[in-house]
Amino acid sequence: MKTSITQSLRHSYSYSQYRKIIVDLLLEEKSTGKEQSEDLTHYSNLNETRMRRLDKTITVPAEFKDKLSALKKNYIWLVIAEGWCGDAAQLLPIFNKMTDGSDKIELKIVLRDENESLMNHFLTNGAKAIPKVIILDKSSLTVEANWGPRPKGASDLIKNYKAKFGLIDQTAKTELQLWYLQDKGLSTQKELIDVMLDIES
Repeated sequence: MKTSITQSLRHSYSYSQYRKIIVDLLLEEKSTGKEQSEDLTHYSNLNETRMRRLDKTITVPAEFKDKLSALKKNYIWLVIAEGWCGDAAQLLPIFNKMTDGSDKIELKIVLRDENESLMNHFLTNGAKAIPKVIILDKSSLTVEANWGPRPKGASDLIKNYKAKFGLIDQTAKTELQLWYLQDKGLSTQKELIDVMLDIES
């Protein structure tokens, strides 16, 4: 696993670099990832608009900032994502705001399809679900924990919908986007801060 992490970090992007890759690909009517289709490009376009809005509206409460500032060690949040992924578009602006205000955490992003070896170490129920946050000790690159692909409330919504209707359709996706909108990133922030505090305790 250490080899996969080291290799992925060599090909990782900052948040602004990741955003630029998506925008540049959209100019060519493409999305990130191995597969290319009109649908994936359409989702990438929607996600770009969504991320621009979230960059302006997501805030980190003072109590959360204080907890992040009080961390003793330095960390890297290595995030596996793709531009077409709706959950990644909802969550990456949150990760960025959290790490931007903390000198203890550095955010690095890698593309799933370019980092299969890494992804295979962090499957969710056997699936390559993203985004996935791998929390690394910055000095040793030891994996301290991982989080994702969704906060618990969003995961429960999808799980319950699938149990009731047997599939995830457009209605489920719309309900999920509404959940994210109403939550304002607070569940994600709280869960990640709890993970960080658990690591340090």
